[in-house]
Amino acid sequence: MSTFADRVGRVRREMEAQGVDVLLLSVGPDLPYLTGYEAMPLERLTMLVLPRQGEATLVVPRLEAPRVVEQPDVFTTQAWNETDDPIDIVAGLAKGAAVAAIGDHTWARFLVDLLTALPSTTFRRASTVVSPIRSRKDVAEIAALRAAGAAADRVARQLQGGEIPMVGRTEADVSADISRRLLAEGHQRVNFAIVGSGPNGASPHHSASARVLERGDLVVCDFGGRMNGYCSDITRTVALGGAPAEAIEAYAVLREAQRAAVAAAVVGTPCEEVDAVARRIITAGGFGDRFIHRTGHGIGMEEHEDPYIVSGNHLALAPGHAFSVEPGIYTPGQWGMRLEDIVVATSDGPESLNTVDHDLVVLDV
Repeated sequence: MSTFADRVGRVRREMEAQGVDVLLLSVGPDLPYLTGYEAMPLERLTMLVLPRQGEATLVVPRLEAPRVVEQPDVFTTQAWNETDDPIDIVAGLAKGAAVAAIGDHTWARFLVDLLTALPSTTFRRASTVVSPIRSRKDVAEIAALRAAGAAADRVARQLQGGEIPMVGRTEADVSADISRRLLAEGHQRVNFAIVGSGPNGASPHHSASARVLERGDLVVCDFGGRMNGYCSDITRTVALGGAPAEAIEAYAVLREAQRAAVAAAVVGTPCEEVDAVARRIITAGGFGDRFIHRTGHGIGMEEHEDPYIVSGNHLALAPGHAFSVEPGIYTPGQWGMRLEDIVVATSDGPESLNTVDHDLVVLDV
């Protein structure tokens, strides 16, 4: 049995458990996860129609059909011509389904049309079916995440070693430099390369700007991309020639919070407890009001996916769950800091996929 056939089998068992009659997948990671085919985000509809029982069909524009690698034990291909209506084709294949689970990334225009074409069908999100399966990575997926993490580590090591010039350059220049290095280390795509310097570091998702980096800045560098289908994500904060005393104190708290949260990420621990471990330490250190986001997010084919390491998520960690642990402390108008590793829950304990220096590295500038 192929990997894809095994995944489809598991998805069908979940469909049975949830009372879902048909799965409808278009753009987004669920489609390549089950078929190996990644649809282009086009106004021409591509959609896998996967019934709980019976043959699955990949409905695809004829001009895109040559890109499909056949998986005969998983699906057949039905190519449609420019004068055909793909909504009619999908509706015909899904006819009679009482409950359909549709891909979360499906364009609204297609969902609106399918609601009209299948008026007796109740629609729900496909993530309720597929995400619990996708979130538990197999050996090959963990190996892919490990390789992507190692490549990101190599760039972070260049950053900490002073190989990426910073003082006198704009955030945008440094971001572009980091992006080039990620590609050089084997990534096929850069998802983001956040460079937040000085006061801009207090904005966790700051867009790299024309601000010129200066001596005395703290610089938050959060970057990652996609390598062989799986994502990397790492954050390291560096100081350019020195840092304010409060920032040095805060970083010691942050370092301990991140270390403790990683150590807490053992199989069976609720996701919210990992978040709570980091939050308790940062709060006890006097910086609780400056930790303004969740502790982490799942990672795999997407940079953000289940499981989320956040208060209110009672899900217990299971072997194969992969996620970030990335507490942060942010002082508006002055500085910010974040420390992030990707971690995999295993039966032998948490495995950190990022091992580059966790200290606040002060660059000699």
